[in-house]
Amino acid sequence: MLRALTLRRSVQSHHHHNNLRAVASTTFPQNPLNPPPSSASTCATPSSSCSAPPPPTTPSLSPKTPSIKKAQIFRYAPLPEDLHTVSNWSRTHEVQTRVFHQPETLEELEKVVKDAHEKKTGIRPVGSGLSPNGIGLSGAGMVNLALMDKVLEVDKEKKRVRVQAGIRVQQLVDGIKEHGITLQNLPPLGSSRLVGAHGTGSRLPPIDEQVISMKMVTPAKGTLEVSKEKDPELFYLARCGLGGLGVVAEVTIQCVDRQELVEHTTVSTLAEIKKNRPPKFKPKYSSDEAIQHVRNLYRECLQKYRVVPDKSEVDINELSFTELRDKLLALDPLDKDHVVKVNQAEAEFWKKLEGYRVGWSDEILGFDCGGQQWVSETCFLAGTLAKPSMKDLEYIEGLKQLIEKVEIPAPAPIEQLWTACTKSPMSPASSTREDDIFSWVPKDKDELAALQDRLRKRFPVDAYNKA
Repeated sequence: MLRALTLRRSVQSHHHHNNLRAVASTTFPQNPLNPPPSSASTCATPSSSCSAPPPPTTPSLSPKTPSIKKAQIFRYAPLPEDLHTVSNWSRTHEVQTRVFHQPETLEELEKVVKDAHEKKTGIRPVGSGLSPNGIGLSGAGMVNLALMDKVLEVDKEKKRVRVQAGIRVQQLVDGIKEHGITLQNLPPLGSSRLVGAHGTGSRLPPIDEQVISMKMVTPAKGTLEVSKEKDPELFYLARCGLGGLGVVAEVTIQCVDRQELVEHTTVSTLAEIKKNRPPKFKPKYSSDEAIQHVRNLYRECLQKYRVVPDKSEVDINELSFTELRDKLLALDPLDKDHVVKVNQAEAEFWKKLEGYRVGWSDEILGFDCGGQQWVSETCFLAGTLAKPSMKDLEYIEGLKQLIEKVEIPAPAPIEQLWTACTKSPMSPASSTREDDIFSWVPKDKDELAALQDRLRKRFPVDAYNKA
């Protein structure tokens, strides 16, 4: 959401993905005009017939046949060393660029933005690369604040923290827990850069709502400090400005007391969810027991698909559930029956984990949402807490029916989250009514096209462009 929040020190180095890499290679393909000696049949002239080769004493070419020049080995020209390929976390989008800035100080960031403005070259703030649509990627140039990741100030009385915008969520949470405070809401992945996510919880707003002031480096107006009190219109627009209004260098966040939460995991049918009658009991299985059948399925599929695991790979018993699911799906992702098997194994896994657990808020809210994904997400109003509209469940019910009717090999889960509203007008969860709740689920292409047509009516596009 707050797209100015940038990548980590080395892009995706904490996820075993090297998304910032030089693309330079030199290969030496076999010369097709000068093959190695062979006993295959040859043709002496265009009009001759192909048959067994003549005896060694018989010339194979007549004196009048033109000789063929020996071909020179072709070498691919290596790409320039300064050309890098940068991809998002799931490696579903990538771009090549020569301009990838990683400033370490505010002064260096100001110089990067000023130079780009004077030279009229595009530059885009890029975050951890977790955005499924790769919105932060740009071949014209990118700026990444991964080296600007310090906690600058902690106010224990007001429960506020001022940080550089390149800090990771988990890094921030770990850095302030000694003061007894934490973030009100968190993204699933702690490697996200600050407030670039909506989080989850029908009583919790998206994470941008926790931002109370920002220091922003702009091309034309220099470095600005904006807040609810100082230039509120620009402040609220910039909170979900996706870096289009400037590069956010510092953020002040309103925190809450560090707290433990109770998580209730239950597996229900859609009809049971509508009746709101979930079972309430403690888990019967340990986490290790719950995942054992998934390990067995993976071993069985390795034999079925005759895949020999690399010796350097992590032992199967050390893999998490989401890692096992990724590996299972990768064996045959387009085979519906195989995907159904994996989905059934996942359903059984969650059934075994039904029950309650208590943990710190960053452990509960920062759940493992899985590995590489193609995601197209939408957000829509689902009524209020007191009077839900049921549109959220109707949407999922229709989506499920479509998947089953067309027999799409769709891996589980269909992730559905709920949040409270935010006052940021550029957010899809923006509302002036505090009790509104919003549902976040995937979106199909037709709905996406229709939404794009309504953007100008839904969002303050003119005010954003003017700012």
